[in-house]
Amino acid sequence: MSSKCDIPRDPKLATTFPQFVRAAATAYGHDVAIKLKQEGMAEQTISFAELDSRSAELSRGLLARGVGKGTRVGFIFGNGPSFALMFAAIARTGAIAVPISTLIRSNELVRVLRQSDVSGVIVQRTLLGKDYVERFCEALPGLAEAKSPDLRLSEVPFLRWLVSSGDSLPTAVQDMDWITSAAATVSDDLLKEVESEIYPTDQLLEIYTSGSMALPKGVKHNHGPTMFRTHYLSTKSIVGRGMEAPATLPMFWVGGLMMMLLTNWEVGATTICAEGTSTNSRSAMGSVLAKEDMPQFPEGVTLWALGMTETLGPYSYGDELRAPGYPLCAPLDHIADGYEVRVVDEAGNAVAEGEPGEIQVRGYPLTPGLHKVEQSVYFEPDGFYRTGDMGLREGKRIHFVGRNGDMIKSASSNVSPAEVELEMQQIEGVHSAFVVGIPDQERGQLVVAAVVPRDGFELNFDDIQQQLRQKLSGFKVPREYVAISRDEVPMLPSNKVARREIATMMIKRLGRS
Repeated sequence: MSSKCDIPRDPKLATTFPQFVRAAATAYGHDVAIKLKQEGMAEQTISFAELDSRSAELSRGLLARGVGKGTRVGFIFGNGPSFALMFAAIARTGAIAVPISTLIRSNELVRVLRQSDVSGVIVQRTLLGKDYVERFCEALPGLAEAKSPDLRLSEVPFLRWLVSSGDSLPTAVQDMDWITSAAATVSDDLLKEVESEIYPTDQLLEIYTSGSMALPKGVKHNHGPTMFRTHYLSTKSIVGRGMEAPATLPMFWVGGLMMMLLTNWEVGATTICAEGTSTNSRSAMGSVLAKEDMPQFPEGVTLWALGMTETLGPYSYGDELRAPGYPLCAPLDHIADGYEVRVVDEAGNAVAEGEPGEIQVRGYPLTPGLHKVEQSVYFEPDGFYRTGDMGLREGKRIHFVGRNGDMIKSASSNVSPAEVELEMQQIEGVHSAFVVGIPDQERGQLVVAAVVPRDGFELNFDDIQQQLRQKLSGFKVPREYVAISRDEVPMLPSNKVARREIATMMIKRLGRS
């Protein structure tokens, strides 16, 4: 039998998520952990102690229903107490928590459910007027026709059960009572025994994400590295016990989960949630920000630079928000604990000073791999992860210059879209610009620009091109331009500019086949 005295009393000492939940309850008790504000409705609050006790009940119910070590369980919840409860409940059984975006559409949903191999899914019934049970029935027509909640669907062959709440649930969908009513059959002592067999090396979660040019992928993370990152990020937080901190990013992605929910949970701060979160701002990585869109940070905030789902959030930060000439993010002046970073050419050799190369990362908090993807696809033999981000060394400093897939090869010359976008943004009347390459028989790729004008300005592209020729080498100057509105800038659900869609838009509007 395991010893129960090894559960730490301080969440900063936790090495698994079950330890973390219990330690936070011990440390912060009935302090408010999460508060959800909804228009026209009473606030929902939950304390650290309630996060422990209520997630334990859900965990015992899940165990009774056959969930255990390695079971893959998906869940769809907006920011708030329910998201944290479901995440904790799944994690405490030793299962793998698979948070799914609330923005997901029916076709995307089928792909994620099938790719992730989830055996069960727990779904918030409604959010911002959307009925997620209806969305599942739209995505999986067999659900509406099913005569039993014991699922057998060819589109998602591993899915066995779906749980939600509310009235008029289809026969195929279990009510939440299916879980909670079974909890009494599993004792808290048995739950503690289950938790004692959860190790830092066990997988905790799998986050589905997409890049600006790729389909979604499942990024794995284990208990130990997730706790390691939570402990590190909490040392950079400016909030503490009893303070309120807004969760402005969705928790189903790494930013909201690591930088907000878990960091606040560790230090005893109250996470303030709203029913909607900011997922479609124009401050997406990979786009040069207009001055008025540049974020303003209070004193003492860490100026994070690059990060990604695979690194459990930002792995670098800078001494200034933007270095002159490098407008996309803060410079990589410091590397977070647990990581190594290098910049290499296509042959894997370190690049010379001032030469661009791919930024590669390795270390303890790095993902151990992507679900159903061979290691060799993204990892070097020595364990470095190929991020696809391009960097340039300046002494000990690394500047981010763009995504590898975004670089344009025109007439045998490399063009960095960010460099051209920066110069365009200095021109009067240009709010923002998106530079892409489109196929061209003569040049390989033609440099073109979609340009968002400032309010009240009519753009003169001949004048813009003349100004750019005075600032840039000729091969970097766009050959064609199209004016678009801010609302026309296509965005991915992951809050990144969809550059592939911009290229398609440019091909159509320029009349190219």
